[in-house]
Formats: sequence, C-alpha cells, structure tokens
Amino acid sequence: MDVTPLLFLVAGSAAVAGAARRTPVPAPLLLVAAGLAVSYIPGVPAYTLDPGVVLPLLLPPLLHTSAIESSYLDLRAQLRPVALLSVGYVLFATFVVGWAVYLLVPGLPLTAALVLGAVVAPPDAVAATAVARRVGLPSRITTILQGESLLNDATAITAYRVALAAAVGAGATWAGGVLEFLVAAIGGVGIGLVLMLPLHWLRTHLKEALPQNTLSLLIPFVAYGVAEQVHASGVLAVVTVALYLGHRAWEVDFATRLQEEAVWRMVAFVLESSVFALIGLQLPVVLRGLGAYSGAEAAWYAVAVFLVVVAARFVWVYPATFLPRLLSRRVREREENPTWRGAMVTAWAGMRGVVSLAIAFSIPVTLHDGTPFPKRNLLLFLTFTTVIGTLVVQGLTLPPLIRVLRFPSRDAQAETLAEANAQAQASLAAERRLEELLADERNALPPPLADRLRTVLERRRNSVWERLGQANPVTGESVDDTYRRLARDVIGAEREVFVRLRDGRYIDDEMLRTLLRRLDLEEAAAYREAA
Repeated sequence: MDVTPLLFLVAGSAAVAGAARRTPVPAPLLLVAAGLAVSYIPGVPAYTLDPGVVLPLLLPPLLHTSAIESSYLDLRAQLRPVALLSVGYVLFATFVVGWAVYLLVPGLPLTAALVLGAVVAPPDAVAATAVARRVGLPSRITTILQGESLLNDATAITAYRVALAAAVGAGATWAGGVLEFLVAAIGGVGIGLVLMLPLHWLRTHLKEALPQNTLSLLIPFVAYGVAEQVHASGVLAVVTVALYLGHRAWEVDFATRLQEEAVWRMVAFVLESSVFALIGLQLPVVLRGLGAYSGAEAAWYAVAVFLVVVAARFVWVYPATFLPRLLSRRVREREENPTWRGAMVTAWAGMRGVVSLAIAFSIPVTLHDGTPFPKRNLLLFLTFTTVIGTLVVQGLTLPPLIRVLRFPSRDAQAETLAEANAQAQASLAAERRLEELLADERNALPPPLADRLRTVLERRRNSVWERLGQANPVTGESVDDTYRRLARDVIGAEREVFVRLRDGRYIDDEMLRTLLRRLDLEEAAAYREAA
C-alpha cells in the first residue's frame, strides 16, 4: 500500500491551512482553491472520495469536535429554530431542488432528481463552524448555525436513502420513508443516550491520561458504528454523546482535559484541512465522467442549481424566523426577538461541503434491473459545482456582509465584569474550604506552604479584575500581556538552568523532562490566569 499520496495530502493541506491564518481569506476557501490548482499538476494522483471512508471515518470525529465544543444549554434554548433548519429546511430543500432539477434536465426521472436534492440539501458542519469562528457572529446566530450543521446530516442521509430506494426500484413509499426517518432519528438519539452514561463513567474512572485520551478518540467511532449497525442515525448518536460529554467535561481529571484539548485540536485541524483540500481535488474525477454534456450546457445546469439552492434557503429562513412569533404567544414570551439582519446571515450561511460530495459518490452505478443510474455523472458534477459555488460565493461574501450589517459588537467590559464576579464567588468558596481543611490536623502544612495556597487563590481572584485596568503607558501592553511576558521570561530563565545542568551531567535526561514538564504546567497556568 502506497501511503505517499496520503502523506502529501495531509502535509500539503496543513501547510495551506497554516498559511491561511496569515491572510484575510478563510482557510476552507484557500484549501479548496489549492486543491483545484493542484489537481491539474502532472503526476498528482487521483484523490477519489470514497463514501465508505468519508462517512464512517471522517464524519464522526468532525461532528464530535463540533458538538463537544457546543453548549448543550444554548442548543436547548434554541431547539425550535435549530429543528426548523436541520429537519424542516433540509426536507424543503430536497423537494424544491429535486423538482427544479426534474424540470430543468430533460429525461431525468423525478426520483433521481430528488436524490440530488437530498445530496445538496445539508449545509456543512465544518464550513459553518469555521466561518462562525472566523467572523465572530452573535452568539445566538452561531448557536443556531452550529446546531443546524450538527443535526442536518442525519436528515439528509435519511432523505437520500428514501429517494435512492425509489430511484433504483426498491419500492419505497411515503409511509415507509416517514417510518425510516423516525426510526433513524429516535434510534440515533436512543443509542446516544444509552452510550453516553457508561462512556462518561469510563472517562471519570480511568486514572491515567493516555488511556483516557485513547478512549476519547474512539468514542465518536463507537457511537457512529453501533447506531449504523442497527440502522439508526450514526450522526445523531455521535452528537448526543458528544453534547453530554462536553456538558460534563468538568468531572474529568484536569490532566486528561489538558491533553484531550490538545489532541482534538490537532485532529480537527488535520481533518478539516484535508477535507477541504479533497473537495478541490475532485474536479478532474468529476469532469472525466461528465460524458456527452457540452461545457455550456453543463455550466447552465450548474448555475441554475446553485441559484435554486441559494434561493430555497431564503424562501425557508425568513418565514421560519418570523411566522412562529406571529402565530404563537409562547414563542414571543420565551424567545428573544429575531432581526432581519440575523435572518439574512442565517440564510446566506449555507455553504455545502464534503458530506454532500461523499453522499453523491455513493450513488450506485446501476439500478436494480441492471440499467445505468439516470445521468449519474451529471448529478456528481452538479453536486461538485454546488459545493464549490456555495463555498466560494457565500464563504467569501459572508464576512463583508456581516460587517455591512453592523451587528452589535460584544460588550467585552461586561463579559470581563461577569467573569470577575464569577471568579470572586468561586474564590471565596475555595478560601472557606481551604481554611476548613487546614483546621484539620490531618492536613497540617508548614506556614509557607499554607500561605502559598492562599496566595494562589488571591491571585486568581484578582487577576480578572486587573484586566479591567488601563494599558501600560510605557509599552502599551495590557495587564494580561505584561503578566504573560514576565511569567514566560522568568520560567525561561529556570528552563535554561535546567538544560545547562543536564548538559553538565549534574542531572540526567529523565529528571530534565520531569522538571521541564513542571515548568510547562506552571507556564500554562500563568497563561490561563491572565486569559
């Protein structure tokens, strides 16, 4: 097995994603453009998306990282708009796009057109999260977009399976489709609910960080695999488990949390970078199979489908945003008033991604009777152009659109004040607990060590209040920046001494690693205190 193409993909996409951090262009767009450019370099191997790899191996960890960083409480508060987008909009887009393509492409059966509608219906979890992080959307809109992107793949995959069964002649019915959707949804959530408690118990009872992090890496694949084995939604199982684990992450050992955060950041960076590069690399594969369609005809179909996809989201989002408030007093009382600006951003943030392409590549070559699947290559091409079109057009214009709409900026002063009040309450509780512990003769400490514990608590309580102060008039640094710089320089001086002692053979390498790890933890603590 030649792993060189895989190494080139991971290394190249990571390099492009790293470079994107120094440019105003969002990393997903730069990666797609790089993939498109590299795909035509002579000698570059063909990277064909295998749905048997993307769906079970790439989708679970990407969903897991997005869900575990999401807020269960925020998602629960926005459950109605999230459900309207992740279920209602996906089904609406499936029928609208399918019907439009059926009218547009001569000779294409309606069932095959609905297959394409289901394929391009779900906005991409990775793209939505990446853009939301980059542009700093208001928290409510970010929560809705993240919640939609976490759950809509389950709806789209189920709709695709129903439409495909009808297209290939498997005798699918509307009643059967509804039943399959309910089984997939209820089964996926049920599997997640069954798995989340024992998995969390394991996370809190494993005492070493390495086995803990190994378990953490396996969790999304276990949830997805178990659910798919019983024909339930693996997507919903992964999201359910991850939301619970993220909500209860405070119960896990601190060393595990530190390592787990670093591990999953690396995994998410590699997978997200590779996924967007893979999208661009599909162009030669798609064009080779286009067949008899001329360039002008294929381009016309691509533009038309792209416009229908974009328009369908606007047609759904605005009524779904404002009609419930007009029709329900309960909605008016329990939810904050949406604005046309929020609806505009929600409607425009509909980038498609690798999941749509992976599903499209899983369309079978032949029907049950052995005849070719109607216009399969054209459906692949239209999926590819829709994904590229939404990523480029909407991805490039979304940040300036948000700036033009002038959303109210976050009140940094109020957030810091809230953080300081929370820290003050926690520190007072910690100080009371410390005095209770020190009063017990079993916890006797020398006075310098007891004073050190009190100093740490006092420093933690005061650090947030200090952030409300003025910048240094000499250097222009904030209090946080000065504190970090001094802590880094002081710890760096210690680090140099340890290395010099190792080089002089006063201590060995094992002791050096122990001392350096202690310094690393102290430096990390200093950064967190000033964050």
